[in-house]
Amino acid sequence: MAVSPAVRPEDGTWLAAWLEACAELDRLQAANPMLDAVIDEVDGRRIRIGERWLHDFASCNYLGLDLDREVIEGIPAYLDRWGTHPGWSRMLGSPVLYEQIEAAMRELLGVEDVLLLPTLTHIHAAVIPVLAGGGTVLLDARAHKTIHDGAVIARARGAALWRFAHDDPDDLERLLRQQPPAPRLVCMDGINSMTGNPPRLAEFVALARTYDATLYVDDGHGFGVVGERGRSETSPYGLRGNGVVRHLGESYDHLVLTGGFSKAYSSLLAFIACPTPVKRLLKITAPPYLYSGPSPVASLASTLLGLQVNASRGDELRAMLYAKTRRVLDHLDKLGAATLNTSSFPIIEVPLAQADDLDRVGALLFERGIYATLAFYPGVPRHEVGFRLQLTAANTGDQVDELLVVLDELADRGHLRTSALRLTAPPPAGSVTGGRDGG
Repeated sequence: MAVSPAVRPEDGTWLAAWLEACAELDRLQAANPMLDAVIDEVDGRRIRIGERWLHDFASCNYLGLDLDREVIEGIPAYLDRWGTHPGWSRMLGSPVLYEQIEAAMRELLGVEDVLLLPTLTHIHAAVIPVLAGGGTVLLDARAHKTIHDGAVIARARGAALWRFAHDDPDDLERLLRQQPPAPRLVCMDGINSMTGNPPRLAEFVALARTYDATLYVDDGHGFGVVGERGRSETSPYGLRGNGVVRHLGESYDHLVLTGGFSKAYSSLLAFIACPTPVKRLLKITAPPYLYSGPSPVASLASTLLGLQVNASRGDELRAMLYAKTRRVLDHLDKLGAATLNTSSFPIIEVPLAQADDLDRVGALLFERGIYATLAFYPGVPRHEVGFRLQLTAANTGDQVDELLVVLDELADRGHLRTSALRLTAPPPAGSVTGGRDGG
């Protein structure tokens, strides 16, 4: 088929510029089976790609509920009652399952209200522009790409957009002191999706209250894993899995929390926890509520069933998850290998000594039967290129044993960056745009 002249990559067009920017990823996808893979079969936390079976350390199903028999066996009853998929956008009608989940979430999180939408990507794109209005978005420089995209939409609708250095309250206050136009919306991650570390939340929310801003937190990776602290906790992750705000002992004053069920609960669903007036506003302004196809019944069912499991044995699952994560972190410490993780949460990015070795390391991991997430440039800074390990409650002790053997081999070959080397460089701070009009 002929290629339109407007999109010929050799012509120096917009497509060529995109391909050049993504050249490293394109090369990795073409040559490395650890990217863009087709999973042919699943057996517990093992996956088959072609003829090769691998231990899966790339899954975000932290509590293992995707494989939990109580959840799986409970779903058919919901399908019998509701069919496979609601036929309405939420504006037209919502199965009572939504109301049941929102009520359970209000109690679990300890918030005034909750609104459910299909994904966090939907929420960021729809909610950030509404909350920003014609005011200002102040964006953590390493906020998740989907948060950044929501901020860019807000800028297109008239908001000013500024960026502050990652997890740096002082840099944020420098911008807030300039009194940018209200409303002021500060956007950041909760548990970071690459480092596994929490933010300095108390300092950020104190600034939001002092400068009359709203702190907007995406806790997609923390919700379900970390929660409120208490004497009966079974691990340092805390109790109940009710998210980073409760885990760090903060309140929701001047804070909006978003999160998803696709990680710990293995369900296609997401939420925003907010005051009731904001929920009412979003019901008439947020396109995913007004127009989007809803989550399938199986996802609503698995969420409800997962919340029941969380109440009955979630802390037991989190204790198992912590123990497995700690084994890997302790082994990396023993090897003298660096990791960005300082929290013991189950996201472990392991930088390489040489970024150019990513191809070879990915091939070796695959050959040894370990499936991990490759952290490539420009997805991460070049000095952080490596691989990310995600532990789940469903990974077995034997699988962790085999992972540790492979980490030994990588260390022996000199592929792992040593902990003596500096891992992070401060990202640039300041304005993303030239002003309110995005000049």
